[in-house]
Amino acid sequence: QVQLVESGGGLVQPGGSLRLSCVASGFIFGSSTMNWFRQAPGKLRELVAVINNDGSVTNYVASVKGRFTISRDNAKNTLYLQMNSLKFEDTAVYYCKGPYPYWGPGTQVTVSS
Repeated sequence: QVQLVESGGGLVQPGGSLRLSCVASGFIFGSSTMNWFRQAPGKLRELVAVINNDGSVTNYVASVKGRFTISRDNAKNTLYLQMNSLKFEDTAVYYCKGPYPYWGPGTQVTVSS
């Protein structure tokens, strides 16, 4: 059974940083492309960042390029999202997702002064 558990969200001021984690189980994590999505209130869920199975290739939505870094530790079945220079518009629930149609509960990120 695929399980994804996100953590690391919280309340942060503009310009601050957070590091999100996602522990995955139930599939071969080290062979899977992984993604971070986010969903802000009243908006559609959007893809934020993608990383290939060995971490050698990453891609980001334009709005987070240069501020967010996706990474992974295949030995720990864990996906990360380092978020720096956070902005109000980064406020959302953040989700990780693998190659299967399963979602975790997400982790709330709130950027507020």
